[in-house]
Amino acid sequence: MESAPLDFLKQLLHTPSPSGYEERIQSVVRDYVGSFADKVTTDLHGNVIVGCNIDAPLRVMFAGHCDQIGMLVSYIDGDGYIYAQTIGGWDPQQLIGQRMTIWADSGAVAAVIARKPIHLLTDEERKQVVKTKDLWLDIGAKDKDEAQSVVRVGDPITLQLGFQEMRNDLANAPGMDDKTGLWVVIEGLRRAQQQKKLNCAAFAVSTVQEEIGLRGARTSAYGIDPHVGIAVDVTHATDCPTIDKREQGEVRIGNGPVVYRGPNMNHAVVDQLIRVAEKNERPYQLSAIGRATSNDANTIQVSRQGVATAVVAIPNRYMHSAVETISLNDIDQAANLLADFLVSLTGDEDFTPSMKA
Repeated sequence: MESAPLDFLKQLLHTPSPSGYEERIQSVVRDYVGSFADKVTTDLHGNVIVGCNIDAPLRVMFAGHCDQIGMLVSYIDGDGYIYAQTIGGWDPQQLIGQRMTIWADSGAVAAVIARKPIHLLTDEERKQVVKTKDLWLDIGAKDKDEAQSVVRVGDPITLQLGFQEMRNDLANAPGMDDKTGLWVVIEGLRRAQQQKKLNCAAFAVSTVQEEIGLRGARTSAYGIDPHVGIAVDVTHATDCPTIDKREQGEVRIGNGPVVYRGPNMNHAVVDQLIRVAEKNERPYQLSAIGRATSNDANTIQVSRQGVATAVVAIPNRYMHSAVETISLNDIDQAANLLADFLVSLTGDEDFTPSMKA
């Protein structure tokens, strides 16, 4: 991977973006895309829409959500300890003993989140699954007044952000869901622009608030009114212990991006993705889902009069944790796949489902 795109990925992963608090990361996106985009806009919802060849009749939308799960300050007690509610889907067990950051107006405030030590737990408490309400954040404040001098109710919180490379081209970080997908849609559009003049209008959207209801994809798709919409998100890698491949399918980190098949997907768009992957000898994996997806494709598909939708997914181990793990090669190949898809379009495609006897 080239140094500039890799630096962009690292910058995304070091920038906080809890759902509803995406302003910081959207500034990073806007700064990066200015060198190649024909038009960059930010809508009232906060989605950043990056457009190339925007006046062409056939409109294609890529969506990668920039928001991550997080927490929200909700109460500060008399001793200066902070209690928080969750933003998005958390397993509270993942939070115990983590280094956290509260993103106050004055800047980043270091914190830890904890419960009482195991030595002090009763036998009954040891048997119980911890509840979020029983966890607190400690910023080192002496009392409530000191805590309130730097932190306010409603300040967002994330795990301590970072990026760690591992063996075999793997890397871990909080927020791989879905800053990797965001990276893919932006990088895919950039690479397509470098290859040739496009025959379609192409929009890469850094969508907001996916983790709390696919909200940004809904509003941005309505505004763009695309004919084709491809959502890029993470999916569960099943190549680690305790996951049943009979239920979840076989998805391996490092074997390329995942192309989904199922009722949420337009079969012609899926077939086109597979054709261009095989023509250009790009690695890919297939997976299936028999219901509406839980990502941006869900809401894009039913925008306005309907959109021909597909999902390209990044295999991810340990989703919604501090150590989400992906393959750098997988995201590189996913960006190539999106670029190849755009370049393959003539502008005359009709992705209306065919009526077969």
